[in-house]
Amino acid sequence: MTETRKLAAILVADVVGFSRLAGADEERLLARLRALRSDLIDPTIAVHKGRVVKRTGDGAIVEFRSAVDAVRCAIEIQDAMVERNAGLPDDRRIVFRIGIHVGDVVEESDGDLMGDGVNIAARLEGVATPGAICLSEDAYRQVKARLDLAVTDMGETKLKNIVEPIRAYSLQVGARAAAKPGAPEAKLPAPASEKPSIAALPFQNMSGDPEQEYFVDGLVEDVLTGLARVKSLTVIARNSSFTYKGKAVDVRQVGRELGARYVLEGSVRKGGNRLRITAQLIEAATGAHLWADRFEGALDDIFELQDQITERIVGVVEPSVRKSEIERSRRKPPENLAAYDLCLRALPHIYLPVLPGAQIAAPLLEEALRLDPNFAPARAWLARCHEIFFLAQGLNPEHRDAGLRHAEAVIASDTDDAQALGLSGFMMWQLGRSYEPAVATIERALSQNPCCVLTLLCGGLLYAMGGETAKARALAERALRLSPFDAQAWVTHHILTFAALIENRPDEAISEAASTVHLHPHFGNLHAVHAIALALAGRTDEARSVALKALDLNPAFNMDWARHMARDPALAEMLLEGARLAGLPQ
Repeated sequence: MTETRKLAAILVADVVGFSRLAGADEERLLARLRALRSDLIDPTIAVHKGRVVKRTGDGAIVEFRSAVDAVRCAIEIQDAMVERNAGLPDDRRIVFRIGIHVGDVVEESDGDLMGDGVNIAARLEGVATPGAICLSEDAYRQVKARLDLAVTDMGETKLKNIVEPIRAYSLQVGARAAAKPGAPEAKLPAPASEKPSIAALPFQNMSGDPEQEYFVDGLVEDVLTGLARVKSLTVIARNSSFTYKGKAVDVRQVGRELGARYVLEGSVRKGGNRLRITAQLIEAATGAHLWADRFEGALDDIFELQDQITERIVGVVEPSVRKSEIERSRRKPPENLAAYDLCLRALPHIYLPVLPGAQIAAPLLEEALRLDPNFAPARAWLARCHEIFFLAQGLNPEHRDAGLRHAEAVIASDTDDAQALGLSGFMMWQLGRSYEPAVATIERALSQNPCCVLTLLCGGLLYAMGGETAKARALAERALRLSPFDAQAWVTHHILTFAALIENRPDEAISEAASTVHLHPHFGNLHAVHAIALALAGRTDEARSVALKALDLNPAFNMDWARHMARDPALAEMLLEGARLAGLPQ
């Protein structure tokens, strides 16, 4: 058997308390370990040019070409495990200990490694604290200038079966290094600045036609411009993302190098007089696909096609990122939540205007504003909570006034956040009966971001309540086209129901109301609107049956909301008459 002696960086890792965890639920533990290897550990090792030498059941021995690669890999894995373990009970957390040493090793013909270099790394892993990384002095010397994490000098450490003591250093993931003496203390960013970052890579030209290159690059540039209008995102500049043009890239590496949490990539293929464009949104840290779609169109007007595709991509990216960010915030420990996280945690509770949800969301939003009083999204959504309280609690003027204060503060600020502005504009009508100022605010928001789905929905509902059905339809249909699977897509059908009622299209009104109920079958008010549409179409027996369902879900239901919301007297009268015919309380 031939042997090769060489210098290498060796990483050894294993699971803390593996036997205890396996005793509790071995099958689940092994399944989670397999998932971690395929989703996190093996891809991270590959990105940092490591080679798995040996699996050890609950751990691994990995070889790297440099200590820097080994430590970066270890930090990335330990960081990811902190996030994955957040919210789990202690008896279900998988925690790694990691040891790293740089030394002489012997590589056998089958690729196995032996020698003191491996033995010392294994013993360092044994003395590491759970969740930490233990470095030998040789490894630490090579990486210390590159570390921005807290390091504890463990001194001369006696390791089992190693003759001479080894000086060891403990690297604690999640704890930043203290500022050097004399250096000015770095200021932490404002809590609300933790916006998700996104990079749009150059799309691949798969057509074999170099003349299509201008279209491909122009499409991505337009997408970047559109994404820059979404103020809940930080968009990586074109000059940075286009450095990857023509290169085969790993999305995880791109995310690290550009500081992007999400990456948008795609391709363009020409066939005859048609183009096919594919696009996908990927979470950089995990490589998980959050959204993917395919677009096709004729080349008759290539610029119009470019505009249409840009609009659809920009419209769907923000809701997809928001959904991912909500899940991300849920995994964070409570003590690490910033204003941004608190706002994200509140959102799922107020997608429907129901009292229990608003009661959960309001304290989260109030805490967000305590951390950052200038965080416009939290203030706008808190106005929404007070509107829900106002309508659900007998038009309580205290909540009306509180909601108006928050909405007016957003509108008076210099914010260019289209969502916050659009929602605040709608609150101006709902709480203040100020129709023209509400319309002006909606238009201001759409000038900032014409692809903002929430603002399109607020505007559509506002116009529907005002009897301006053509405008209401245009905004609602555009919102549905841009983001058909948005969490608030039900509002689109709600708007189209009211528009159809005003335009005396009974069958369409029933169909749209049924679509709304299908999306949220447990929201009593939507069943009530469905019952009203049925009653106005003369289908009284069906209407009364649906009305009973509405009252079963919401026994306190009454028509105060219709009297309050409808600016158009004809719409208010129609809704009240339909409710009377359906047997709903007035």
